[in-house]
Amino acid sequence: MTRNRHAGEPFRDDDETIAAALADVSVPALMCSLVHMTGDPSWIRGDIRPRVANSLDIQSGLPPAERAEIRRRALPAIAAYRDAGCEPRELESELLLEMMAFLGTRPVGGRLADLFVDDLGFDGGDAGAITWGDQIPASAKAECGVVVIGAGLGGILAGIRLAQAGLPFTIVEKNDGPGGTWWENRYPGARVDIGSHQYCYSFEPAHHWSEYYCRQPELRAYLASIVDKYGLRPRIRFATTVTRVTWDDAQARWRVHVRPADGPADGPEEVLDARFVISAVGSLNLPRLPDIPGMDSFAGPSFHSARWPEGLDLAGTRFALIGAGASGFQIGPAVADDVKRLTIFQRTAQWIIPNRLYHAAVPAGERWALRHLPFYGRWFRFLTTYPGIALGTDPYRVDPDHHDPTGRSVNAGNAQRAEALAGWMTTLLADRPDLLPKVVPDYPAAGKRILQDDGTWLRTLARDDVELVRAAIDRIVPDGIVTADGVHHRADVICYATGFRHNDFLASMDVTGRGGVNLRAQWGDEPTAYLGITIPNFPNLFCVYGPGTNLAAGASLFYHSEFQVHHALEAIRQTLLSGARSCEVRPEVHDDYVERTQAELAQLVWSHESIRHSHFKNPNGRIYTLSPWPLDLYREWTRHADPDAYLFT
Repeated sequence: MTRNRHAGEPFRDDDETIAAALADVSVPALMCSLVHMTGDPSWIRGDIRPRVANSLDIQSGLPPAERAEIRRRALPAIAAYRDAGCEPRELESELLLEMMAFLGTRPVGGRLADLFVDDLGFDGGDAGAITWGDQIPASAKAECGVVVIGAGLGGILAGIRLAQAGLPFTIVEKNDGPGGTWWENRYPGARVDIGSHQYCYSFEPAHHWSEYYCRQPELRAYLASIVDKYGLRPRIRFATTVTRVTWDDAQARWRVHVRPADGPADGPEEVLDARFVISAVGSLNLPRLPDIPGMDSFAGPSFHSARWPEGLDLAGTRFALIGAGASGFQIGPAVADDVKRLTIFQRTAQWIIPNRLYHAAVPAGERWALRHLPFYGRWFRFLTTYPGIALGTDPYRVDPDHHDPTGRSVNAGNAQRAEALAGWMTTLLADRPDLLPKVVPDYPAAGKRILQDDGTWLRTLARDDVELVRAAIDRIVPDGIVTADGVHHRADVICYATGFRHNDFLASMDVTGRGGVNLRAQWGDEPTAYLGITIPNFPNLFCVYGPGTNLAAGASLFYHSEFQVHHALEAIRQTLLSGARSCEVRPEVHDDYVERTQAELAQLVWSHESIRHSHFKNPNGRIYTLSPWPLDLYREWTRHADPDAYLFT
């Protein structure tokens, strides 16, 4: 019998080694693991219980004395489990739900329970695995061909599911290797801002992370390992750019035009034939460079953060960092010790959540528990994921009766959060009160992409060799940057950490649909898709991380990607089983979804009129990038491709 992969590897470590490991673990997750080891639910039914469900607090508010008591009681139980051969007990589903309620500090049922039962996979299986491949006749499979555009986390997932379905497919990737944004963004300090243990496929958990918020090399290696494990590398055409995607009405097929990524723009192209296209190009891969006079005149190296030069030596340089959002916020502290002087140009201050784990290594004992204790990793994932998903979007909802003269909140809870965050920032900068007006935002908390830190960013700003400039940039000159106040800031290197063309979905290629409709013309500045996945006039085309699917709260994009790929494969299944040639969302279904999405977004903080500069918004100040939907609701909508929502031709 195959061992459940979440049951942990058997171990023979002595009691002293186990005791040392227990000093590092999340005690609430340990308590749930102990139920699996002993079959005794009293571990979660006693007086020692989580006080809070907070994804940033892996001890759930347990006082040190209570943690020590559980560790003391756990040691003989784990030793007995070891001596009995490391075989966990089977638990009834009702007890698993009780354990979820224990960690979540509230009952877990309905859609949320369904989501986590699938996500945690206590049976050791993969709830999203494709099992219907044998239903499709071999002749239908043979002419079905799918082209997947992009080999980031969405494209890799699409390849895994297509292989499970037994459908022929090719993945086209412009880079030399897999990973998407984690292949490209190799700037110093690049790391994920979602906990590592939830920033991975549900069916391929990674217990080897060296940090709680791991850095780019590990993420890139993880995605490459998944490609190799599932044998996808021979199916990927690396260093290949998609230039055009054109629908052939008569044949009901897509023509995908590709050329070598390093070839001339007007060079010869190859045309790939496909019944279906899955676009997994993402939306944070087209760098947005500012329009500043004199950029071409700068004498030293200058580049976008996503195009960091290989082997760049910053020692002794005057480094100018334009932009202090998610990328600049990571770059600044990472280069401060190397450069002679760091000048940071910040247009807008950012809200920062205190997170003591943001730069922390996963200690050896935690890694031992993740590897050996049964289902510990599953409960650790739940503990760090459930709070955000369970909250949904209610904390971000604008209360029309709430009035805040400071402009920093949209409801009572949001006001408390803003006060707490501002207080934390004020405390860290007690010796530099001059920085406070520059770093404490004047817009509602969480209204833009919120950042997490352990204080590193603010301590970097307070250094004598670092300057934070809030004055607007007037022009760039050969030896530096001149701001609107006339100050000349000398620089040897300029990095543009100015974000991406987030609103320009699928902009890297020209897409022509049914009847010659051009996607860019249809969208303009308002890209929309049903569920963020399918678009009227573009049959057999599915998006992963499409319009309206970015998450500003809740969980990682791995969740959304799994839901979206599942929905796309469901639509493909129904198309093939029905004998239809194409599948296209009905315009009225699409329009209704977009109307509901816009109405919901209008009530949330991200649309607030006080937020003038946000990569979430289009040029008219409207949002077509974010999802306003609770994750469990979105999962429910994407579980099936409603036949009434689509026109099968």
